[in-house]
Amino acid sequence: MTTLARKLRITDYFALAFGTMVGAGWLVLMDDWLGRSGPLGAILGFAIGGVLLLPVGYVYGQWVQRLPDAAGEAAYTAQVFPPIVSYFTGWMMLLAYFIVCPWEAVAVGKLAAYIFPSLNAFELYRVADQPVFLPRLLLGVGLTVFLAVLNYRGIRWSASFQSWTTGIVLLLFVILLGISSVRGAAVNFHPAFRTTPFVSILLTLQIVPYFMTGFESVPKVAEEAHPGFRETGFFRAIVMALVVGAGFYVLAVAAVAYVAPWQGLIGKRFATAIAFEQALGAQWPVRLIVIMAMFGLFQCFNGNFVASSRLLFAYGRRQTIYPGFGEIHKKFLTPSVAILGITAATLVGLLLGDALLVPVTEVGSMASALGWFAACLSFWIVEKRVSMRIVTGMGIAVSLLLFLMKVLPAFPGHFSLAEWIAFGIWVGLGLVLRVRA
Repeated sequence: MTTLARKLRITDYFALAFGTMVGAGWLVLMDDWLGRSGPLGAILGFAIGGVLLLPVGYVYGQWVQRLPDAAGEAAYTAQVFPPIVSYFTGWMMLLAYFIVCPWEAVAVGKLAAYIFPSLNAFELYRVADQPVFLPRLLLGVGLTVFLAVLNYRGIRWSASFQSWTTGIVLLLFVILLGISSVRGAAVNFHPAFRTTPFVSILLTLQIVPYFMTGFESVPKVAEEAHPGFRETGFFRAIVMALVVGAGFYVLAVAAVAYVAPWQGLIGKRFATAIAFEQALGAQWPVRLIVIMAMFGLFQCFNGNFVASSRLLFAYGRRQTIYPGFGEIHKKFLTPSVAILGITAATLVGLLLGDALLVPVTEVGSMASALGWFAACLSFWIVEKRVSMRIVTGMGIAVSLLLFLMKVLPAFPGHFSLAEWIAFGIWVGLGLVLRVRA
């Protein structure tokens, strides 16, 4: 039987996990982070979230060594739960990965238009009163097709692209931190919280699952590890991605709030670029930030494209949906049909624009937490050693709390009606595909 190509090493796994986690949100949504929590609230929210997710990362590191299966959470839960539970656990994680793809395809046009405003021309139509412009749409289509070809022709091509983009993002980020430390002032942090410290931190913790989703993408390509790869490398890549990813978000918020008064940035698109432009009184930092964000967008898009295509492939191989998605290209040894499926779905999502993607993105945050919870709970059931059960229990508690914060009305920032509708549509689609299979 034809198997996937085995090409990946630990640096590839780290680049995949970190890249899937860190995209362009630190530029596009910085005003939202500061607006909901204030600088210290956002910093503590991401820092605490990163620490709390370490037990979850530990569980994934143990699972992938025992069961290197592209199905990930679906494979783990299948060890202890009925097939329908396993199916919908993986289906929720597929949403968490896939929804990022059309979102990034839309974002590339928004970023490019910040430098070249002429791209905001030739309005084609509107969705929820949000315009869809032809040049920006074509940019999204072009990037989607490029990544599809890259992944179709081999995991080595995709992994090399991921490593290069990750390296560039981290290098440019160090430069931005240097600029902020030289030109900023501590007084810009005042006030440290938007509301009370507890509520401020809680509001950021709610979005941590969405922005920290990515470390668990490592198991999705575990079958593609180089023959000489040591199993402990999976765990090391997961932990490194969690630590570096959380640190990236913490330092990004700190750099922006330190370089300019944060309250003046609320409600402004691309607040990160505006903050550095105000501090230096020049345009070149803006261009540097947008270039960095572009590379971050590329790595995030590619990482989520890889993860979602592998999950779709695993579902086809298990014949829980159309079996054709489980086919492997005889020459390139890639899940070619699954890659084409994710490409087509991304292009459809791109046509909807960003207006209708927002509620689905919120559902993706909940879906990640639900997948983490299911993976931790299934490991707690199969693991008998007390010490490992204690760590796993911490992972269960953390992921369950993050899930409940999105669905219970008692918490600020819980699901709106639009988000429940988006959740229902995705579950309904999964049910239809399951029944047809």
